Amino acid sequence: MVTTGIERVTIPYLYQQKEHKEKITVLTAYDYPMAKILDESGVDIILVGDSVGMAVLGYETTLPVTMEAMIHHTRAVARARKRAMVVGDMPFLSFHLSLSDSILNAGRFIKEAGADAVKLEGSSPERLKLVEALVEAEIPVMGHVGLTPQSIRRIGGFKVQGTEEEKAEEIYRGALALERSGAFAVVLESVPEELAKEISASLKIPTIGIGAGPDCDGQVLVINDMLGLSAGYMPKFVKKYAELTEVISKAVNNYMLDVRQGRFPDDQHSYHLKKEIAGPLLKKLRKKFSRQNE
Repeated sequence: MVTTGIERVTIPYLYQQKEHKEKITVLTAYDYPMAKILDESGVDIILVGDSVGMAVLGYETTLPVTMEAMIHHTRAVARARKRAMVVGDMPFLSFHLSLSDSILNAGRFIKEAGADAVKLEGSSPERLKLVEALVEAEIPVMGHVGLTPQSIRRIGGFKVQGTEEEKAEEIYRGALALERSGAFAVVLESVPEELAKEISASLKIPTIGIGAGPDCDGQVLVINDMLGLSAGYMPKFVKKYAELTEVISKAVNNYMLDVRQGRFPDDQHSYHLKKEIAGPLLKKLRKKFSRQNE
C-alpha cells in the first residue's frame, strides 16, 4: 500500500527523503505484472537492472545483456508504473563507446522505453565525463560504485570491495566524484558497512545500498532473490521475504495431478451450450461431417 500522497517519485522527492532521514525503497523488476505489484505497493524506485540476464534470461553474468533486451524490459516496466521512478540499467558496452553514441544509448531509455533515469557503473574519468554529458543532455544518472558486476572479469568475480585502504579510498573518491559530476544518487554494492556509512554521511545525494549495511539512504534487492525465486548461491546480503519457488512448484504439481486424474477442468471451469440447442446442433454437425468423411 502506498504510504505517501505524492503522484510520482521525483529527484527532489528523493533528496527530501535523505534530508528527513526517510529510507528510500528500491527493487528490481523486469516485466509488467511484477512492476505493477511493486508500484501499487509503494516502492519508491523500480530498477530495471541488467541483472535480468542472471535473474530471468539464464546467463551466468550480466555481460551478455544487450541494449535491445534492456529497452524491451524497461518499456514493459514503465507501462505498469504510476508512482515509482523507473531507472534503466545501461548494459555492458552500451556506455563504453564514444560520448555521442553513449548519450544516444542512454537517451533510448528515456525516449523509447519511458524510463525516468539511467544507471551506469564505475567512476573512471571517462565515466565521469559521460555523467556530466548525460546530465547536460537532461538525462538523470544514478551512479554505481563498489562491486560493479560488469567488471567481474577484471576484479575476479563477485567479491566484497573496499576492505583494503587503497580500494576503500577509490570507492569513496568515486562516489564523491559522481556527485560532483551531477549524479542524483549512487548505488553502493558489496562494501563494508563502515565505509558505506561514511560515504552516505559525506554525500548530499542519496546512497542506495546492496550489501552495504543499514546506514545507506535506501536499499535495493533483486526481486527474484528476495522472493525466493533464484536458484544456487545467494550473497550474504540477500534476505528472502518469501519462498515462491516452493509455492509455484506445489501449484504446478497439483495442476499436473488434477489433469492426469481427470479432475481439471471440471464443470466449474468449462463452457456449455444451452440445453435447448445442444442436441439439435450436435446432431446436425455429426450428420454434416460424417457425410464429408465418406
